[in-house]
Amino acid sequence: MDAAIQDKVNSWLEGNYDQETKEEIRRMQRDNVQELTESFYRNLEFGTGGLRGIMGVGTNRINKYTVGMATQGYANYLKKSFPGQQVKVAIAYDSRNNSPFFAETTAKVFAANGIRVFLFQSLRPTPELSFAIRHLGCQGGVVCTASHNPKEYNGYKAYWNDGGQLVPPHDKNVITEVEKIASVDEVKWGGGEVNISMIGKEVDEAYMSMVKGLSVYPEIIEKQHNLRIVYTPIHGTGIKLVPEVLRRFGFSNVHVVDEQATPDGNFPTVVYPNPEESEAMSIGLKKAKELEADILLGTDPDADRVGIGVRDTSGNWVLMNGNQTAALAFNYMIEARKAKGIAQQNDMVVKTIVTTDMIDEIARQSNIKCYNVLTGFKWIAELIKEKEATENYVIGGEESYGLMIGSKLRDKDAVSAVALLCEMAAYEKNKGRTLYEKLVELYKQYGFFKENLISITKKGMNGQKEIAEMMESYRSNPPRTINGSPVVQLLDYEIGIGKNLIRNESWEIKLPKSNVLQFILEDGSKISARPSGTEPKIKFYFSVNSRLESTSDFEKVKDLLDARIAGIIEDMHLK
Repeated sequence: MDAAIQDKVNSWLEGNYDQETKEEIRRMQRDNVQELTESFYRNLEFGTGGLRGIMGVGTNRINKYTVGMATQGYANYLKKSFPGQQVKVAIAYDSRNNSPFFAETTAKVFAANGIRVFLFQSLRPTPELSFAIRHLGCQGGVVCTASHNPKEYNGYKAYWNDGGQLVPPHDKNVITEVEKIASVDEVKWGGGEVNISMIGKEVDEAYMSMVKGLSVYPEIIEKQHNLRIVYTPIHGTGIKLVPEVLRRFGFSNVHVVDEQATPDGNFPTVVYPNPEESEAMSIGLKKAKELEADILLGTDPDADRVGIGVRDTSGNWVLMNGNQTAALAFNYMIEARKAKGIAQQNDMVVKTIVTTDMIDEIARQSNIKCYNVLTGFKWIAELIKEKEATENYVIGGEESYGLMIGSKLRDKDAVSAVALLCEMAAYEKNKGRTLYEKLVELYKQYGFFKENLISITKKGMNGQKEIAEMMESYRSNPPRTINGSPVVQLLDYEIGIGKNLIRNESWEIKLPKSNVLQFILEDGSKISARPSGTEPKIKFYFSVNSRLESTSDFEKVKDLLDARIAGIIEDMHLK
């Protein structure tokens, strides 16, 4: 074993760690040196969003000690940032294994540092944590979750006083403070429990009241209250609030998927508890077919992402992707608000740079400002803060099944998204059509945009290095053509420069630096390459588009667009 790794192992064996931890290290020494190496070869990085990793013993794992050291660093920064104030934080957690323990550990460390803590008494959706920060006047917050990752993972997302996740300069400053904590002996583990207050029902009521206020057409829900809805929380926190929010909206025919209704960190019925995965939605889909439902909805463990299923023009069930759902939601909030007479001249919508450009076209034709930001709802939250004095934020979203409606919270919210998506289905049913038929109409009106995503994982110690080399190759030697179409533009968000490769022109990209590359082709196709900040993974986003003159041409144009995406993937050797 590498000497530096061995030194870390020894420091845990000899330091102030509990006996159970030390016994697990000795077990790995005897039985699995590779696992021991993976657990200690690096320190789990506190990234700009917090921590995320596999649970277990070691510096590269999520455990009491890595969570405690991160919290101590964050506590130190909060106290520096708000001198002379009583600092307050809110803490929530999801249904993952050990989430309550990690939340309690986090609460005790904050409290021991003299920080007042509002700890949810049981599991709650992540968006409610974002809401609670603003509602309770907190300076920060934490939610213990690994979102949609497999059951082996957990995590720790840090928030600022606006209810959004950390952005510059706070993200880097917190990282600096966390990295200063060199030993578990520097963590204040307890003694301030008097500073911890349990919260629950009062915040639930305020949050659900806020969500109810987002409804645009309650009178149409009244007409269509019997809309057949199937909902699955996929063993997560959505069960706490989603059924009740749907009831308060006025829906009376809601069916929860029993097999996935109980919160369970082992996620026994799915491989990945992610509504982006068709496998995770399969049980709900079966129930939707049996009940001849109008809409199927599923939320991930911390209820910030939502996936939906609807029936197509032939009556077959299809699962919408995040871009399709976002296009429908953005269009509804623009169209319905105008029809209701509540649209404002300074309305704005926000999407990310890898989310369908169909939304830009909908906004353009509707005379609504549409801003593009980096991936992550923290950037949408930051833009709201920047613009809130002069512009009215309506909706934001990204392709990875996230929507944020209204500005009372500052992170993606599947609870309110479920309610509004059901309202949209009721709105269209009232007109005699489905959400799918509405989507096809939008394709005719604004152009047929088709997207796809490939995620490539490079495991082990060399994974991050391999991905870095892949990105460097694209930067230093960008392709001149992809799938037979010339590359017209190369947008490099890490250096903040866009280039027209045909005219040899360049310009500044006025967004924060991020390790993302985009290739814009002559035929209108767009390819984005984006490495993960938390895992040895790189995502490739593909977007193509064409005119759709008639609904009868839908299948033909869809096949052409699918073939174009397949050609791009093959040409870039990404299979």
